[in-house]
Amino acid sequence: MVSLVSSQAFAIWKDAAGIAGNIFAFGLFVSPIPTFRRVIRNKSTEQFSGLPYIYALLNCLISAWYGSPFMSVDNLLVTTVNSSGAVFQIIYITLFITHAEKPQKVRMFGLLLAVLVIVALIIAGTLQISDFALRHILIGCLSCASLVSMFASPLFVINLVIRTRSVEYMPFYLSLSTFLMSTAFFVYGMLNYDPFVYLPNGIGTILGIVQLALFFYYKNTAGEDAREPLIVSYT
Repeated sequence: MVSLVSSQAFAIWKDAAGIAGNIFAFGLFVSPIPTFRRVIRNKSTEQFSGLPYIYALLNCLISAWYGSPFMSVDNLLVTTVNSSGAVFQIIYITLFITHAEKPQKVRMFGLLLAVLVIVALIIAGTLQISDFALRHILIGCLSCASLVSMFASPLFVINLVIRTRSVEYMPFYLSLSTFLMSTAFFVYGMLNYDPFVYLPNGIGTILGIVQLALFFYYKNTAGEDAREPLIVSYT
């Protein structure tokens, strides 16, 4: 009886961590809204880059597939959060294509098609593997690598903050959402004994702590004459 109660409590805590991760992730998914309000208002993408949304879509689709019952056992909350993220990224990409200049439209549309084809090939390929454990490991490694590289992207902003001694280009709520979501899914992965979830989110948690520490250290040193948000183009 005691063992049954402990197992039920364990499952409740695990699900609670996963649900919290889904909720905190919403803060990340809505963070580009101010950018796209500006794009819609100006009817131009200006110098904004569309690549982060393409890359985020690829990451979300791979991770959503990893969390599905075809690839994992009891990882549905990983699929729900990444499916929601994929919907947001598709909306942002559609808005970007709508308001971009023709060369960017063509390039972004081509990249979008490439992502969809790549994910379709990954899904079709892994379904050909009859060994469940093997396909779990293969997609798990792919998902983990994608998440690690995605969590490493804030290193650019961290370097900028240290160099300029200003947090103007590192929004507090975005950093907080990253930390909370990563921590929740780190706990979820630990309770689910899934290294493909807790390892990348453990890295995300550490980076989130670094960002928050830098924010509170440099928050009173923002420059007075730099008011426009940082616009970085990789296109």
